Formats: sequence, C-alpha cells, structure tokens
Amino acid sequence: MSATASPARSRHWRLIVAGIALVVLIIGGAAAYGFGLFAPKGPVPLVLYGNVDIREVSLGFRVAGRLLAVPLDEGDHVAAGTLLATLDQAPFQERLGSATAKLASLQATYAKALAGNRAQDIAQAEAELVNRQATLTNAEALYRRRQVLVRNGDASREDTETNGAAFRSAQAAHDQARQALSLMRAGPRVEDIDAARADMQTAAADRAAAQTDLDDTRLLSPSDGTINTRASEPGAIVAAGATVFTLTIDRPIRVRAYVTEPDLGRLRPGQAVQVRTDGGGRSYAGTIGFIATIAEFTPKTVETTSLRVDLVYRLRIIVTDPDEHLRQGQPVTVLIPEPQA
Repeated sequence: MSATASPARSRHWRLIVAGIALVVLIIGGAAAYGFGLFAPKGPVPLVLYGNVDIREVSLGFRVAGRLLAVPLDEGDHVAAGTLLATLDQAPFQERLGSATAKLASLQATYAKALAGNRAQDIAQAEAELVNRQATLTNAEALYRRRQVLVRNGDASREDTETNGAAFRSAQAAHDQARQALSLMRAGPRVEDIDAARADMQTAAADRAAAQTDLDDTRLLSPSDGTINTRASEPGAIVAAGATVFTLTIDRPIRVRAYVTEPDLGRLRPGQAVQVRTDGGGRSYAGTIGFIATIAEFTPKTVETTSLRVDLVYRLRIIVTDPDEHLRQGQPVTVLIPEPQA
C-alpha cells in the first residue's frame, strides 16, 4: 500500500504547487496592468458626452396686420426664400398709392422751380409793363393839362386833385409791373429750390417706407429648415414682431459638449472627431469649431489641485455630414481618436 500511496500523494502536491503558481501569476498580471505595464501604445482616445444643439429662429412680420394665408404647417421642410405666410395687403397698398401720388406732385413742383419761368410768362410780364407805361403816360398828360386849366381859371381844383390821384395810381401800377417783370426774369430763389428739393426727398422716403411695409406683408424663410411651431392661424390680428413660426435651421448642425480641465490641453480647434448617437448607433464626422476660454464652473474658494478637475469648458463641434436623424437636444457621444499629446 505504501508503494501505491506514494505516487498519489506526489500528484496531490504537484496540483497544489500548480494552483499556487497560477494564483501568483494572476496577482502579478493584475499588478502589472495596474501599473500600466501592459497599457496600449500611443495616445488613448478621449470620449466626451454632449447634446445636439441645432439652432432655432422665431419668425414674424415687421408690421402688424390681419393674417391672410398660412400655407405651411408644422413638420414641413422649406428652402430659403419660401413664402411662409401673408398679411392682408389692402391697407398697405392704399398707403403706398397715396405716398406715390404725393411724391409725383412734389417732383413736379421741384422740376418747375428748377426750370425757372417760361419765356411766355416773361413775355406776358413785359406786355403788362408796356400797358402800365401807356396808362401812366396818359394819366400824366391829363394831370398836366388840368394844372394849366386850373391856373387859367378854366377848371376847378377838385378836378385837378382827381387827376393827380389817377396819375399817382398809374405810377404805382407801373412800378409793380416793372418789379414783376424783374422777378420773372430772375426766376425762383435758391432757397425755394432747396425747399422744394427737401420736400421731394421727404416724400420719396415716405414712399420707400410704404413700399417696405408692403413687402413685409410676405413672410419668407431666411434659410433651409423645418417648421417646428405654427403659432397663428388665418384671420388672426398679429402684432409687429409676434412669432408666427419657429424654424429649425438645417445647417450647420452643432454638438455642445464639455471637457474637463485636465483634458483641455489635448484639444484644439479644427481637430477631427466622431459623433455617435446612442439609440441608432449612427456615426458622423465632425470638427471642433470652438473651445470656450472661460470655465463653466469655477470653485468659489481657493482652487486646489483636487478641485481643479471640476473645471469644465464648453466645446462646439460642427457635424460635417449630418442627416435628418439628428434632433434638437439629442444626446450623443463624441470620440476624439487622436487627441493632442
């Protein structure tokens, strides 16, 4: 029995020694991995987490009015320049017509002042002066004869005074005709021309404003996008600036993510990244477009080495190949395969 028991005991001890050696190898391997002896060569990829930050714009009219037509609805995709809604244009067209007529009248007034008096008007003034000159000559001759008759006793002094008044009236009418001819020949004053020009320019500005208001009765899409909210219906009276639509802008699509202070030095603007969605597992290419220069969170007290990891900086990542699967606020994972050393 002793001969057969000895080999069994020997195998038993060999199994024990092998087990101890395996445990030692496992512990040694774990320790070596913990100290980084088996760490992969090269830089370790940096993983960040963020959300899709698609921009949204509120659209409305710059003028108040009654909403006439709203041909589009929520979820419709529109291109830049697409007509989204229209106001009742009748009041604005009437205002434009009035401003146009006023401008035409003042343009004619300015043109008349700039051209000066017509030759026919000057000729008419000259003829009037000749007529007044003849009247004055006859009145003076009659007055002189009456004076002679009075001195000879052949006429009364009252008749002479009457003829004298007629003579003086003829002199005044002659002077007036002469001044009128002088004004005709001189033409409009420079100040009158300037005033007519200023009135015309004011009317032109009023007409341009009326035309702008009429144009603003048509609400156009400023860019490609998707209608997210339709806030008003036809027939509603909307105020100037009131939101009628909210539009989600298609391009560019951005991701907002944050990086801790220790990893901040591994990033740079323009660096290539990958953006992955959580649900569908889709992957998109992107670049870092912006790194904030101010931390989003700073300790209120002294900044120690242990607290320094709480500093985070905002990143803006531009997705270069987006599609319709990226939604506002959607959580994504940002993988930076080759961060800066």
